[in-house]
Amino acid sequence: RFQSRRLVGNKCCRSFGQRITIPITLWMTLSNKRRSSRTSLNGKESMRDILGDCRKDSVARLDDFHRKLARAEEIAREKACVYATGSFGRGEASKHSDLDLFIAGRSLPIDKSTEEHRQLARLDEILLKAELIDATRAVGFPEFSGDGEYLIHYTISELVRTTGKPEDDVNNTFTARLLLLLESRPLIGLNIYKEAIDSVISKYWGDYGKHKNEFVPGFLVNDILRLWRTFCVNYEARTSNVPADKKNKRRLKNYKLKYSRMLTCYSALIYLLALYDAARTVSPEDVQEMVKRSPTERLEWIIEAGQFKDANELIEKLLMEYEQFLQNTNADEKTLLDRMEDRSIRTSYFDQANAFGETIFDLIENIGRKSHLHRLLVV
Repeated sequence: RFQSRRLVGNKCCRSFGQRITIPITLWMTLSNKRRSSRTSLNGKESMRDILGDCRKDSVARLDDFHRKLARAEEIAREKACVYATGSFGRGEASKHSDLDLFIAGRSLPIDKSTEEHRQLARLDEILLKAELIDATRAVGFPEFSGDGEYLIHYTISELVRTTGKPEDDVNNTFTARLLLLLESRPLIGLNIYKEAIDSVISKYWGDYGKHKNEFVPGFLVNDILRLWRTFCVNYEARTSNVPADKKNKRRLKNYKLKYSRMLTCYSALIYLLALYDAARTVSPEDVQEMVKRSPTERLEWIIEAGQFKDANELIEKLLMEYEQFLQNTNADEKTLLDRMEDRSIRTSYFDQANAFGETIFDLIENIGRKSHLHRLLVV
């Protein structure tokens, strides 16, 4: 059976106020070899490991943020967790990145006739959000997007029981649940964060007990595909009639959609395809390991596992293309909007984005190998 985690080595470092063991992935091993020989897409020698630097910077900035959360931890203790998504959740934030946070909390058991009782009371929720807002300002992060509209407290029960129901989209539990699995990092309440992940995975793996040796994760795969389609549809619906002075913002959203959003979803699908190809089943423990990895780390893990050597070149190409995207977007918004205004730069960026999508497609075909799970991605 495919090993879920083969480590080159381990090192211990401080992260988010705790002592944890961090795996040294193949990326870390290979990056020194690449520093002097790797070339970027424009043919010029890359003088640094862009993705590796982004990871280090993301951890350092989140660590600074965590130091401001002592009071927040007291308020949320044994009641709720806070997790980051977006560029910080993916471990690729730049100095220009904002912080996307969700709150997931415990609740008391309920029946159909009883309103759910949240363990984190409403007034404490307000205090917790105030601490998070103060901390972002203290470390110089941009203000929460939408004036804090998306800084929402969901219970773990809500994330689970709304799965597949109409209110899943309306209440945004769909996005909160999927991003928890696909691109999240815990900030406070680690035990509750793990509890939330385990509960969500259990929902998707409800039939696993009857099919341990042949489990196809179709439920989760369909929800991941739905998330990607939702991102695409929402983009079209919300930006199709924007005025001329906002067209560059629309273009920038589209450009980022074609890279970071796409990789968040499809790195998970590719990872699941690799697991299924190797064992013809996928266990809850396999997915717990997937959640621990960022989108780019999932791709590196496939190289490390060593069972898809014919895919290594495609994965290396994909990572290089993604680094080019990170380099292109490592600028303030005004600079990025000016680049979207410049037709030649814009054309070059979107040509690269289309090539990135083609590489993902080729990788899916390579690793899928026409398995039953591969077929479910298409039909």
